[in-house]
Amino acid sequence: MRHLPERETDPNLLVGMDTSDDGGVYKLTDDIALVQSVDYFTPIVDDPYMFGQIAAANALSDIYAMGGKPTTVLNIVGFPIKELPDEILAGMMKGASDKVDEAGAAIVGGHSIDDQEPKFGLAATGIVHPEKVWANKGAEPGDVLVLTKPLGVGILTTAIKREAATADQEKAVTKVMAQLNRTAAETLSAYTPHAVTDVTGFGLLGHAFEMAEASHVTFSFDSETIPLLDGAVILAEQGIIPGGSKANAKYLASHIARENHVSELMQSILCDAITSGGLLIAMSEDEAANYVQDMHDKGETDTKIIGKVMERNTQSIFLK
Repeated sequence: MRHLPERETDPNLLVGMDTSDDGGVYKLTDDIALVQSVDYFTPIVDDPYMFGQIAAANALSDIYAMGGKPTTVLNIVGFPIKELPDEILAGMMKGASDKVDEAGAAIVGGHSIDDQEPKFGLAATGIVHPEKVWANKGAEPGDVLVLTKPLGVGILTTAIKREAATADQEKAVTKVMAQLNRTAAETLSAYTPHAVTDVTGFGLLGHAFEMAEASHVTFSFDSETIPLLDGAVILAEQGIIPGGSKANAKYLASHIARENHVSELMQSILCDAITSGGLLIAMSEDEAANYVQDMHDKGETDTKIIGKVMERNTQSIFLK
């Protein structure tokens, strides 16, 4: 991005590229702003239908993270049409279609190319009131940090590829990835979050780093309260950690401080590169307690308070 030429600021561009936010937001009227994002990737599970579900949930997550309501999507497809059966592509698109329907949005078109390796995703558009946009900046000292889905997705999907995951672990991680952040976002709309992002490829600590930097604060995480998928720690101890997670940990190393009892392994797990993770929210302590209870009442029991926001310190992230 640094190679792009600087452009004159458009007053209607409410959220752009300045803080690596989850989507762009452009004001159309005093009451309506567009939220836009795009995401696509190679298959993360073998089942084409579930891959389509996960790809759609992952792309729509950016709209929810900005406070938006998804409205339309465009499919983006790369597929070796002469090498693989049509049924695989049909399954991917059916999975995405069902998930988009669940979100209350509409597929309005797309684009495909003949590619050597299957790739699938969506360009998603939503709407939000210009004064109700959530961004990844604005966290305040005294806020607490809430996470709405467990971590360990990258570790378990890597274990699936290496045939080291159990059937129960594969079922659990697939369910987490295919789950929309709709309930988390719609429930949050009754509150006043100060900063919001979704946890995806940069892992919990990578996206937290972006939030802390944008907000000029330090995030302190209680590592013992952070929800993890069953088996994630054991698999990580066996060395099953994806390359993206290792790259995250290496990049963030100088920005993280930790107490002695927090292991390097745990730090790596918290850097796990995730597909279709939950929302990370900075909000007041009183509101957070009520929000977590609301989520639990709706069956979202993985939602937990996992840390707090402090005045800016030397490092952006502190683990205890």
